Order: sequence, then structure tokens, then C-alpha cells
Amino acid sequence: MKKIQIVTDSTADLTDDQIAQYNIHVVPLTLTINEKSYVDGVEIQPAEFLDLMRGAKELPKSSQPAVGVFQNLYDELGADGSQIISIHMTGGMSGTVKSAETAAHASSADVTVIDSMYISHALSFQVLEACRLAEEGKTVAEIVDTLDHVRKSSSLFVVLDVLDNMVKGGRIGKGKAMLGSLMNIKPIASLKDGVYTPVAKVRSHKQVVSYLFDEFKKETAGKVIRSVGIAHANGLAMAEPLKCKIEEMGIQVMLTFTTPIVSTHTGEGAIGFMYYTE
Repeated sequence: MKKIQIVTDSTADLTDDQIAQYNIHVVPLTLTINEKSYVDGVEIQPAEFLDLMRGAKELPKSSQPAVGVFQNLYDELGADGSQIISIHMTGGMSGTVKSAETAAHASSADVTVIDSMYISHALSFQVLEACRLAEEGKTVAEIVDTLDHVRKSSSLFVVLDVLDNMVKGGRIGKGKAMLGSLMNIKPIASLKDGVYTPVAKVRSHKQVVSYLFDEFKKETAGKVIRSVGIAHANGLAMAEPLKCKIEEMGIQVMLTFTTPIVSTHTGEGAIGFMYYTE
């Protein structure tokens, strides 16, 4: 039977233990801040990145892995006849999946590239499910079908704590940001099918936790909860109370410090809340 290798990128917020357990191949993105470039997760870590971002005048930039990096990995993994499933962050936020697709066409290996349409734990839900199914001996086609179900059954919410990076990125004006800060507004948005959609505005960390917990209970009622994850960018003021409320229901929650690729978009203090059901 042909072996199936799983590839993803550094935005999946996987732990070292998960990467080692399933022998996942993680291709890092690159970050540029204060005119210096760093390889995500290799040359810079999340907390260190936030320290740099705090003093940066311009919004940091991220770059997808080069086509050649993907192609070299695919050629290496496929040299023994292994098939490859390469699962990546939403194409709406990065050209990573396009870079992977170009490399797959150029590679001699049998590569299937998937746009997860998500990021962070909502991406890792698909990566880890692919790993489990590959270990069970499922075919590439069977795994791809299951990942489509996981994608459709996933939810992701993003909550911003401060609006600084939205100003630096030109998404809102300074006046609007100042008003939002004075009113202590915390914008909440969902990411579904790769589309970022504002869903609510609340005025405190406590209200954020209540809103997200209520949405979680409504969306998961009567369903089997397969996985829950919270990623944060120094956002424990919201992340820890939400984690506690869900764990009081007897549900395990994965809590991680998110990749700089995410915190570049969200700014410091933000959280991402993700789950998927059957």
C-alpha cells in the first residue's frame, strides 16, 4: 500500500507533539518587520514577534513559501512512491495555497493540494484528521471527502482587542479607531468558506466570552463536538475564561499562542475561537 504524507504550513498552530506524533511536514511562511525578514516559527517565535510589532511603525508583512521550497519537499517525499496531501491556510489571506498548487504541477510526485479555507486550529482540524485517516489506511480520495465534511462542519470566530493594526493596514481610519478604543469596542467576526464577516461588536472581555460561549452552545446543540481550539496573541484575558466555561461542560480545549502570521492581521490581544462537530 502506498504511504500518504501530510504537508501543511506554519499557520496551523500545531504543537511540537502533534507534529512529531504524525510526522507532519510544516512549511513555514516568512515575516518582514522593521525591514528584517524572519522564518515563522524557526527564526522568530510568537511572543518575540509581538514585542517587535509593538514598536513597529508599519504593519509587518508576510510572504508565502516559494514554489521551489514546496517542489523540493514534494519531490523528496514522493521519491519512494508516497502520495502527498498538502493542506494550507485560506487562499483569501495568503498566496500559500497557490504556491503549493504551482509546485504540485511541477513536481513528479502525486500531490493533492487543499485550500482549508481556514487558519490556525480550524486548519489543524483538517490536518490532524488527514493524519488519522492516513494511519487507518484510507485512500487519498476518501481523506479528501472527509476533509470536505470537516471544513463544512467547522466554525471560526476572531475577536480584536485593539484596532492598531487595522489602522496601520489602512482598513479603518485613525478617528474611527480612536472612537472604538474610547468605547472599548471589541469587534467579533466569523470566517466561513474563506469569507471574513463581521458578526457583532461588544464592549468588554466579559461580553466577548458570553457571546462566543452562547454561539458555541447554539451551534453545537445535539451534535458531537469533535475538537475545540482557542488561539491567542497575548489574549488570555478573553481566552482563559472562555476555555474554563467550555471545559466546565466536560469538553477539552486546545489553547495555543497563535502564529505571527495571524497576529499581524489581528493585532495584540486578539483571540481566535474554533470548533468542529459531527
